[in-house]
Amino acid sequence: MGVVYLVCLLGASACMLLLDARFRLFFWRDWRAATVVTIVGVLFLLAWDLVGILTGVFQMGASEGMTGILIAHELPIEEPVFLAFLVLCTMVIFTGAVRIIEHRSERRRAGAEDR
Repeated sequence: MGVVYLVCLLGASACMLLLDARFRLFFWRDWRAATVVTIVGVLFLLAWDLVGILTGVFQMGASEGMTGILIAHELPIEEPVFLAFLVLCTMVIFTGAVRIIEHRSERRRAGAEDR
C-alpha cells in the first residue's frame, strides 16, 4: 500500500504550521479558537463530501500513492487529513492577509499624521 499522498499531506501541514508559528497567525495566536475553527471546518467539509458521495457526484479515484484504507464508502483515510490541511492553509492565508492589510493601514495613518 502506498502512503506517499498521506506523507506529503502531513509534510505540507508541518510546513504550514512552521509558517504559522513563525508569524503567530492561527494556532500560535489562539490555539483554542484555531482548534474549534479547524474541527468545525473539517466536519463541515466532511459532511459536504458525504453528501457528494451519496448523490454520486464524488467518487474516489485509484492511485498507487494512497493507502487504500477507507473510513466510509468512497472516503479514503487521506480525505480528513487533506481537509484539515485545507482549513489550515485557508486560515493561515486569511490571517496573514488581515495582518498585512492592517499593517499597511497603520503605515498610511502614520504617514497621514506626519503631514
